[in-house]
Amino acid sequence: MNIKRNIRFKPEVSTSSLNDIMFFLLLFFLIVSTLSNPNVIKVLLPKSEATQSINKQQVNLTVTADKKYFINKQEIPLAQLEQGIKTQIANIENPTIILRFAKSLSVQDLVDVLKIGVKLNIKMVMATEKV
Repeated sequence: MNIKRNIRFKPEVSTSSLNDIMFFLLLFFLIVSTLSNPNVIKVLLPKSEATQSINKQQVNLTVTADKKYFINKQEIPLAQLEQGIKTQIANIENPTIILRFAKSLSVQDLVDVLKIGVKLNIKMVMATEKV
């Protein structure tokens, strides 16, 4: 007696749970990406051993290596930098400006920005990388 199967066994991989895994991974990366500071422009900062944290309202002033000036991610020319800082700090009591200055720039470029802070009587703090 010779009995043969009419239906052949076909191996298959169940992929129904892969949709759930991909959804959870996507959700995880979206949540993690919102935790990072979106108000930062990538600049190589000078290094320092001492650190200081600031809890006041602050304005970020970033100067890139190609001398582009950004106030809170908004690009502004050097000629209008003083007026731009004035408008940003208009409603802030005891304003603090966080200077994110590329380490490849000269000291004179830093002094030019600091002169504006002295003229407007604003506290400026330079951001550095922790060693």
